Amino acid sequence: MSIAEKIKLIRETEGLGRKAFTDLIGASQRTLEGIEQRGSEPRSDFLMKITTHERFKKYTLWLMSNDTAPECGQIDPDTEVARRANKLKVG
Repeated sequence: MSIAEKIKLIRETEGLGRKAFTDLIGASQRTLEGIEQRGSEPRSDFLMKITTHERFKKYTLWLMSNDTAPECGQIDPDTEVARRANKLKVG
């Protein structure tokens, strides 16, 4: 999976449209559209905005390396979806 596909999956997993996502991280919606629609390689400053934002830090390891470390709070979108499903079942 490309970085562009991963960014889109993170955004969708968090239930955010492009505008809401870019508003949160302080980035240009046009830049995100280029990444998601054309598969443009994101610049390092764009990646930093995602990986340092409190809401998205949990995806940093997966976004950059495909690895996860749940014991350290580093998960992938599938784990987040499963976590939310379990919360709904328990709660």
